[in-house]
Amino acid sequence: MSETTRAGASRSLFPALLIALLGVLVTVALDMALLWWAALIIGVGLAFAAVVLVDRRMPEVGRAGAAGTKEEGTTLHRTLVVPTALVLSVVSGLLSAWFLDLSLIEPVAAALGAFVGSAVAFLLYRRLSAMLALSFAAVFAAGIIAIAVTALVLLLSGIAPGATFARMMEYGTRPNSLVQIINDGTTYYLAAVAVAIGFKMKLFNIGVDGQYRLAALMAAAVGGHFVLPPVLSQIVMIVVAVAVGGAWAGIAGYLKVARGVSEVISTIMLNAVATGITAYLLNTNRLAVEISTNNIGTPPLPEGSWVPGIPAGFLGSEREIFGLVLLAIGVGVGYAVMLNRTRFGFELRATGQSQSAAEASGVNVKKMVFLSMLFSGMVAGLVGMPQLLGSSHYYALDFPTGIGFIGIAIALLGRNHPVGIAFAALFWAFLNQASGILPFDGIPQEIAVIAQATIVLTVVVVYEVVHRWGRRYQQQQIGKELGTTVAGPVETETTVPAGTASDSGDAPSGDDTPGEAGTRGGEAK
Repeated sequence: MSETTRAGASRSLFPALLIALLGVLVTVALDMALLWWAALIIGVGLAFAAVVLVDRRMPEVGRAGAAGTKEEGTTLHRTLVVPTALVLSVVSGLLSAWFLDLSLIEPVAAALGAFVGSAVAFLLYRRLSAMLALSFAAVFAAGIIAIAVTALVLLLSGIAPGATFARMMEYGTRPNSLVQIINDGTTYYLAAVAVAIGFKMKLFNIGVDGQYRLAALMAAAVGGHFVLPPVLSQIVMIVVAVAVGGAWAGIAGYLKVARGVSEVISTIMLNAVATGITAYLLNTNRLAVEISTNNIGTPPLPEGSWVPGIPAGFLGSEREIFGLVLLAIGVGVGYAVMLNRTRFGFELRATGQSQSAAEASGVNVKKMVFLSMLFSGMVAGLVGMPQLLGSSHYYALDFPTGIGFIGIAIALLGRNHPVGIAFAALFWAFLNQASGILPFDGIPQEIAVIAQATIVLTVVVVYEVVHRWGRRYQQQQIGKELGTTVAGPVETETTVPAGTASDSGDAPSGDDTPGEAGTRGGEAK
């Protein structure tokens, strides 16, 4: 970070704190007469208005679009970026207050939520780019379409949509449901990151399901048959899972680079092979023991091999969050760092954009394909670990399946971004958990499946349409800026008096074309 940027950031800190304090004071004052959420919305809204009013007096932060275009003052910035920043600020404040209200009293939770929302308002108004705002708009539009389609299906089935959605929201936000959503979201997140690594290389790793099931089986077998000291036991099982998942995906990577076999075909076939191997090994004559009358599995892990859970008392629940949620967070951070801060990540993205261009730049494309599949499989090997080490403690016939295919949908929904995938995983888990109450009310549980499928389709389609429009808009803005830059010197040269120019000997001759004159003007500048 340069000295100028650091100084500008320090000068912006004081106004940001004042604006956040304004949002808190307004919320606290209005909370005495209004509902907490209404007071918070007004408080954050006024804080956002304050940001807009004092923005010109704050240090410049050099806001520009992804392609370097200047965005302030443009129609897109006024009509999309500013409203999107306002909505995201209010939503951030409301979610923070709702979450804090689970463990704090309502006035304190509302005040802290207002502080978060007001601070986010300051950051978003000054930092949110048009392309990112377009992405949020696409997700919002897709959500509206998905809700409308699901409501239409409910209406055609003779079911009241409003009551159904309210019932799902009420059940899905209960303390025990929140813990289950976090636990399910942890496994979904790992599966989606594994898929996203392949997507970044334009590789479709459909084999995550087989990779994580085979990895979980082998890790459970090692942990159940070999009693190791605590900590060492967990490390060994995680290493085994990573190695098995990576090796199984590496087969598809090798077939891709050595024989040109499509990874789609090979990973689908390897899923079937993994299922067969799992069924063969999960036998009482081999790796399994009898767990119950109708269930067999690997020997139960000793208690010293378990990963302790995180007490969820702050959510009001007596259940525990998987301890390996921290592993999922670490994987997400590592994925982001690898993509954006390492040479391998750069070559990965470059090869995914254009293999021919990457190869011309000296990138070993075959090596990148193989390593991408290998790393994708290594992350896939971790998918079953939170469940194995945090809940079931053995691999049996009832071990969760199908998570790999869910990961594909979540990676698409999260646009392969580590933060986007996290929100998509939690949203997917919420729909699964919230729909569990519907059969008790005589409503088909498949409503959640309809909503999930619809929102994935609409997000992919709407995002692509909006993204292409945004790129065209940026190209138009760049064209205008370049046109302005080139036009300046040409005007200057044409305004020089003819006599003065001829006396100095620098005037273009009558044979010079406009293009040549423009070139000379550019050189002079």
